[in-house]
Amino acid sequence: MQEQPSGTDPVDRLDPVVLHHIVNTLGWPDLRPLQKAAVGPLMDGEDAILLAPTAGGKTEAATFPLLSAMRENRWTGTSVLYLAPLKALLNNLVHRVDSYAQWLGRRAALWHGDTPESVRRRIRTDSPDFLLTTPESLEAMLISVKTDHAHMLGGVRAVVVDEVHAFAGDDRGWHLLAVLERLERLTGHRIQRVGLSATVGNPDTLLTWLQGASPADRPGRVVAPGVTLPATTDAASTTELPRPAGEVELDYVGSLANAAKVISALHQSEKRLVFCDSRKQVEELGAALRARDVTVFLSHASLSTDERARSEQAFAEARDCVIVSTSTLELGIDVGDLDRVIQIDSPGSVASFLQRIGRTGRRAGTSRNCLFLATRPDMLLQAAGLLSLWARGWVEPVTPPPSPRHLVAQQLLAVTLQEHRMGDRLWPEQWNGLAPFDRSAAPLLSHLVSEGFLDSDGGMLFIGPEAEKHFGRRHFMELTASFTAPPEFTVLAGRTEIGTTDPSVLTEERQGPRRLLLAGRSWQVTFIDWARRRAFVEPVEDGGVAKWQGSEARGLSYALTRAMREVLLGSDPDVKLTRRATATLAELRMDRAPHEVHPAGTLLVRDADAARWWTWAGYRANATLASSLGNLADPVQRPTDTHIRLRQDLSLADWKAARAELPDSLTLPTVDPRAVRGLKFSVALPPRIATATLAERLADFEGALAAAREPVRVEWGG
Repeated sequence: MQEQPSGTDPVDRLDPVVLHHIVNTLGWPDLRPLQKAAVGPLMDGEDAILLAPTAGGKTEAATFPLLSAMRENRWTGTSVLYLAPLKALLNNLVHRVDSYAQWLGRRAALWHGDTPESVRRRIRTDSPDFLLTTPESLEAMLISVKTDHAHMLGGVRAVVVDEVHAFAGDDRGWHLLAVLERLERLTGHRIQRVGLSATVGNPDTLLTWLQGASPADRPGRVVAPGVTLPATTDAASTTELPRPAGEVELDYVGSLANAAKVISALHQSEKRLVFCDSRKQVEELGAALRARDVTVFLSHASLSTDERARSEQAFAEARDCVIVSTSTLELGIDVGDLDRVIQIDSPGSVASFLQRIGRTGRRAGTSRNCLFLATRPDMLLQAAGLLSLWARGWVEPVTPPPSPRHLVAQQLLAVTLQEHRMGDRLWPEQWNGLAPFDRSAAPLLSHLVSEGFLDSDGGMLFIGPEAEKHFGRRHFMELTASFTAPPEFTVLAGRTEIGTTDPSVLTEERQGPRRLLLAGRSWQVTFIDWARRRAFVEPVEDGGVAKWQGSEARGLSYALTRAMREVLLGSDPDVKLTRRATATLAELRMDRAPHEVHPAGTLLVRDADAARWWTWAGYRANATLASSLGNLADPVQRPTDTHIRLRQDLSLADWKAARAELPDSLTLPTVDPRAVRGLKFSVALPPRIATATLAERLADFEGALAAAREPVRVEWGG
């Protein structure tokens, strides 16, 4: 590793041409602290996690040193991959990265699912220096017969993973790691790994995770100058940490219609980004704002790519306007210079809120800000709990989901497809020993062979008929996505695609003409092409219905639910509370606190209606506890974030005996077998293993154990 001479500016290590353009083309008098601090480690080839708030210059912190290393080390061909979780984010970045690359006579190109085949052909024959893509598209290149893998990817020296925390927290992270190990095997050398992230609770762990199979053999560091790393202790911790910067206000408005009224009246002439946590809410708020003559644009996953691009471009160029979005605009997509962020109800995590508030305060003289508008009392309580955690500097650790056996099956099939055949003893080498893609997967490999997903002949493995049957459509493209998308109908107005909608909107019984709400406008269905899953529509004034399959809200964590409990017990978040919010919290405490919370521990309340154990332990911990209580839990209940419903005929003696045994008898939550269908590639797993995989992901033994060990106050009526 090259040592930086004492007293020298790290910026001096950058290529002189890069430095010239930073000053003369960009007009920057200096680099930001993160950008300076990243120069040495990245030019020395170290792995790194670069931490900074949203709009903290992370792209440049990675690009400038790697561009300089590219010239210094004479890298040729595609030498840097830039991976991101969203196609829209890559679309937003490619022109910026390409402009930097052109300073040195290099270039960047884009490849994802929307890239035309003509552009892909050019990339295959004339490799760009930077290739911006997704892990799914990278794997598609590896299994494609059209791509010469060694020619196109054999010279990769570094990989930048933007929004790395968004990968690490779900199955896409396991898929990313597996594909990076296969890429290192293809190139025959170590590939530098650089993750870009907003503040996370466990950056050192995130770095080790990103380094993959052999972190101990790879130099690496977390680069976070000026960032106060958060606490990750229990939500009830009294640890004093600096209060994060930002002007935050919590209001209670009581309904989405009232939220639209407040948004239309406040902050006129400003550019406002409003976050909702469901597509349905986005659509309904967008329509309500449009009815109040507010210039409004929408963005969510069920809008067509063109519709979202039109909205985001128009919003970036406008001033007095509102864009309403789900988490699609939470990540680093540039929508221009924002004045204000407004949050309807509450996100499910502090990390998500940090991303959202980070969209503001980018101009000199402005500060980060967020106005919360709660539409229901329970959402006011959740927002207050979340802001309590935020105000003390706490943020969730990023934790990969456990037991990705379905992705191990996917990778075994994908590598066999890539290599055309795979040795039945040498297959673990494809992932350089990365767990769980190592020899521990041997029983799963045997299952794939016995069920016909793989064929075995003469010590070699080949793609079998069952893999062809389940994943062979569109040249095995089904194998490249690590999640299952629900079936939806495409909505078209003439030849223009508006987006997609849930089939139930088209099938459920309803009086009058069938109308749907999409892109913030009402549409009347004129024709349904059932075979091709298309609905043709024409615009109407009102009356549309927005609906998508399943709940978009996931259960809350132990930490957030515990913070909500503290609010019910009288603790207010250190933010500005409106009179309406203060009054509503007071009503909540008066109505709910006496029979839902107890300051000394958990609370068991049995009355004439039900028996409920108020644990305030979060959904996953409560699911674990409910399963562990066996037949003492109500068999028809679904655990909630706050409590577990017990059998009405439960005796006090049975309860005391069961609770005494709980700390030593925790079991995996019960899983509905129908839920297994939502686990991508579950068809390639033994049913018992697929069910166990889901159960392990639903469990929270740490939270369940903490709740089980607390004192319980019993109120035994009825």
